Amino acid sequence: MTSLLLVEDEKKIADFVILGLQSEGYEVTHMSDGVSGLEAILNSTYDLVLLDIMLPGKPGTEVLQSMRDSSIKTPVIMLTAKSELTDKLLGFKLGADDYLAKPFFMEELTARCKALLNRNQNTNTEAITVGELTLDKITRRVNWRERSMILSQREFTLLEYLMRSPGNVFSRQQIMQFVWGIDFNTQTNIVDVCIQRIRRKLVNTEKDDLSDFPIESIRGIGYKIKKSD
Repeated sequence: MTSLLLVEDEKKIADFVILGLQSEGYEVTHMSDGVSGLEAILNSTYDLVLLDIMLPGKPGTEVLQSMRDSSIKTPVIMLTAKSELTDKLLGFKLGADDYLAKPFFMEELTARCKALLNRNQNTNTEAITVGELTLDKITRRVNWRERSMILSQREFTLLEYLMRSPGNVFSRQQIMQFVWGIDFNTQTNIVDVCIQRIRRKLVNTEKDDLSDFPIESIRGIGYKIKKSD
């Protein structure tokens, strides 16, 4: 049975969510504060975490950061009454996979849960290779020429997205929607910053130029992975 962890301090919301998820056949564990939520995450295995931001003991953002710092890549949906763009971007920056503002319909929450769970279950675990660039889904390690690095979750997801369709140009909006779940124009440079981090991690600047790396910037549009010769 698919196992979900709900970290939510408001009892009415927790009861509502638990009932809805259980009716969909999910096994739900509930923690009502950030400290016990993080302890559960560190000591047990879940398929998905539903995490409130404003929690007693430890805020959800700190729980999420501790998860990712501990290399726990379990998908996370943030549940919160804070709907400002800056809060959403912070959650995505720390490694959240989705963001749902309160109040919400149970049907929308279950649809988002299913989408994230299906994405994880159906992911191809074989290595992807384009030219000198290789991405290993099992180890989450990326190799390019003499460099080998384990990227952050967002960096890895972005690179995989481009590498699955070499030569195809993806707009910044397409990349933001796939990698961060943001489906509106935010006027942010988060995609460009993430790609710069990938280049810096994998390019040996003593031997190669950053422009040698096969992510190509298409002016005014977005990015693509260069096809191998």
